[in-house]
Amino acid sequence: MNEVMVIACYRPKRGREKELLAEMKSHLPTLRAQGLVGEGPSLAGRARDGTIVEVFRWKSEDAIAKAHENPAVAAMWERFGAVCDYTAISKVEGASDLFTPLEPINLNED
Repeated sequence: MNEVMVIACYRPKRGREKELLAEMKSHLPTLRAQGLVGEGPSLAGRARDGTIVEVFRWKSEDAIAKAHENPAVAAMWERFGAVCDYTAISKVEGASDLFTPLEPINLNED
């Protein structure tokens, strides 16, 4: 089974960016506890329009499918849905630039 790298884009709801960032700090640990991602870190950055972009690796396509059936992951996604809207990378400001500029975000800081 090959790992699958994904780009996830979260557009914070008005006034909810701090809550979104707090949820994002538990994102990979939650997925890791469920055996869906490996030990590698995620990379996160803020686009010019405020969208938070995260790049991380699932263990496999099967792990992605299993996430959609996992109660702990569903609960996490519900919390995410309260503070952000998911969007495609193509809709993020700067995504059509040759080199998409992102302000780095460290998800390991408190």
